[in-house]
Amino acid sequence: MSPNPPESEKGNILVVDDNPTNLKLLAKLLSQQGYTVSQAADGEAALAIATAQLPDLILLDVMMPSMDGFEVCQRLKDSSHTVNIPIIFLSALDTPINKVKAFRNGGADYITKPFQFEEVLARVQYQMELRLAQKQLRQFNIELETRVRERTQQLEQAHNQLIELALRDRLTGLPNRVWFVERLEQAIERSKTCQDCDFAVLFLDCDRFKMINDSLGHSVGDQMLRGVAERLLQLQTRYPSTSEIARFGGDEFALLLVGSWDTEKVTEVADRLLDSFSQPFELAEREIFINVSIGIVWGQQEYDAAEYLLRDADAAMYRAKASGKGQYRWFEPAMHKRAVQLLQLETGLRQALDRREFVVYYQPIVDLQTRNIIGLEALVRWQQPGQSLIYPDDFIPFAEETGLIVEIGDQVLQQACADLAQWQQQGLVDQHFTISVNLSSRQLLQPNLLGRIGSILQENGLSYKQLRLELTESSIIDNRAFVDGVLRTLRERHIQLSIDDFGTGYSSLSYLHTLPVSCLKIDRSFVSSITANPDSLGIVPLILNIAQTMNMQVIAEGIESEMHLQQLRQLNCRYGQGYLFHYPVPAEAVPVLLVQAGNRSSRTAEPV
Repeated sequence: MSPNPPESEKGNILVVDDNPTNLKLLAKLLSQQGYTVSQAADGEAALAIATAQLPDLILLDVMMPSMDGFEVCQRLKDSSHTVNIPIIFLSALDTPINKVKAFRNGGADYITKPFQFEEVLARVQYQMELRLAQKQLRQFNIELETRVRERTQQLEQAHNQLIELALRDRLTGLPNRVWFVERLEQAIERSKTCQDCDFAVLFLDCDRFKMINDSLGHSVGDQMLRGVAERLLQLQTRYPSTSEIARFGGDEFALLLVGSWDTEKVTEVADRLLDSFSQPFELAEREIFINVSIGIVWGQQEYDAAEYLLRDADAAMYRAKASGKGQYRWFEPAMHKRAVQLLQLETGLRQALDRREFVVYYQPIVDLQTRNIIGLEALVRWQQPGQSLIYPDDFIPFAEETGLIVEIGDQVLQQACADLAQWQQQGLVDQHFTISVNLSSRQLLQPNLLGRIGSILQENGLSYKQLRLELTESSIIDNRAFVDGVLRTLRERHIQLSIDDFGTGYSSLSYLHTLPVSCLKIDRSFVSSITANPDSLGIVPLILNIAQTMNMQVIAEGIESEMHLQQLRQLNCRYGQGYLFHYPVPAEAVPVLLVQAGNRSSRTAEPV
């Protein structure tokens, strides 16, 4: 039995073989490659060393006296201490039944004797790289989970988190909108058959939150949101059995009061809420005051769906905000004007689709070392005749809510591919130049998505490799069971896939290595905070390291200064986009942009 070996940067390997010659050769070969090697000549010694040292990898002979390799592997997998150690079997047994038995017992790989040193090294290196990537992902998960669950809950085991995240806000630990809507639907149904099942909804929006984000940064803004959640939870302790709290997203929160409530008691809750926010928050070594505006709706039997009740609560909240902020307002029928405006917005979007009023702007993606343009991201805008340009934030959320995003996304994909085909015919770009198009969660769930993409590419004479689809983490996570197959089919057709705004969520990290994506886009919120101070880099280096380990490319969004560029270059971030290079431009301006840039990158850069 070998003594505890020193730590090795490349990792520790245990070699188990009853043949001294094999032991000596394998130990020498692996040591020359920089690995720390332990040796065991039989199964009992192997179990003892594995338990004591927890090696990163085990090379395990099958045929050994007293205890064969299959039994050793089974006992290692039965132990919680050694269950995750990958095992590569070494055996002269080359029959399929033995290989199947090895894998059923938990083996990670199988090498047939007599082995070739090159094969052994290649398979060892693959397993060690995979284990290193898994360790980095676990560490990254722990760091992010600590931030998200700060002062609200203890870290939970990974398998419970994946289930819970679908209904829980990752920043504050509160339930999210989906969870709240389900509870609200239940309250509405109970009210239709139970006269005493009264309920009310309080919809909260933080006043001046954008100013805090813009002036003090998103990190302080996140702390503020966690502080708001804490004060809401403190209030909930007064009404533990009759109140539910959720974060809807951004700086919006909601309370559901169920049971024996009347308008006087609901008003008391609203007063207590406003009073709790009269006290300052201690953030960034200073006292910061923030108010909330509250819209209140009484649950009535006339409501058939939660969305209508929330719509009215939102209208009441905006009335409170318009009345001077830091106030609450009960919903009144006159506030229905807001709902009518939303209906008009939906009508306008449908007409815009018929009239093809959605136009595509393009922002260059550049090689950060050369500043050459190597691709473009397609960004939708709404251009009504005679009106100012309408940006996505003003209509995309509502389009997603109503499902119109599917048709809008289809038009954007059609236009982007047609424009790329035209630029290619003009000789401005070649077949390596890519166009990036955002794909919403609703589009991802369309049964004809694959066929539609294929038809558009074929109509424009483009190859699958020229299209990159950008997906959000939530669109993958929320529908994982369905989208896995879709994503793999897209990747098999050589369509490139990116995770957009990467880093703003973390639930996909635990299975990132299983996703068929080739690129991560670092969210602009992480780039905007970068300064000359190395501490400002935050999790950007971690994202780059993970991408490198997983053989993925990285595109940094929101590069707006030479300092951003310099720091990202030093981190070996290859690609990026942002106002430092160019603002989004309409399609007719792209040829001039490409000519001015020389467009050398489309022929010389690695495809993105």
